[in-house]
Amino acid sequence: MTTGSVSPRRADTRRNHERILAVAAESLTRSAELSFNAIAKQAEVGVGTVYRHFPTPEALILAVYQREVRHLVDVVPRLLVAHPPEVAFRVWTTGHLAHYLMTKRGLADALRVETSVRGELPASAYHAMVGAVSTLLTANADAGTARDDLNPETVLLGLAGLLYLNPGQDWREQTDALLDLLWCGMGKT
Repeated sequence: MTTGSVSPRRADTRRNHERILAVAAESLTRSAELSFNAIAKQAEVGVGTVYRHFPTPEALILAVYQREVRHLVDVVPRLLVAHPPEVAFRVWTTGHLAHYLMTKRGLADALRVETSVRGELPASAYHAMVGAVSTLLTANADAGTARDDLNPETVLLGLAGLLYLNPGQDWREQTDALLDLLWCGMGKT
């Protein structure tokens, strides 16, 4: 094997890990309950493989959460390339953050149970979200569309209002209204 190459077994392990996470994420869109047997079947792996990667349901729930946060963070640079900064902020908030919250209700419920039992969510996920908001705010400040003294943690707290959206109603309209309100405080006057 040459330096830097990955053995087929390791590549297979990574693929299994990702398939398990993808199936679990999909399962958590419907319910906070996880069935390792159902996940193994859908991911086309043995149930022992699921347990080797995630020894407890809590470990799997937290791994899904961290994966989903990583997706929310990783999309920010692409949005800033594709859109002006203010539009990128709005697309990220409505098309990614609010959409995530509306489609991952089971994950949110599972996390609530998990954090009430074991404590808080991993700090790394929070810091990653603060970093994503900071990147968006910096781009907007540089473009002159937002104040340059905004604290990303404060803006993230404002965006926490998205947690109260009702997926049975027009959550996109509610998101736009919340964004308009936030933007009044964030914009240059």
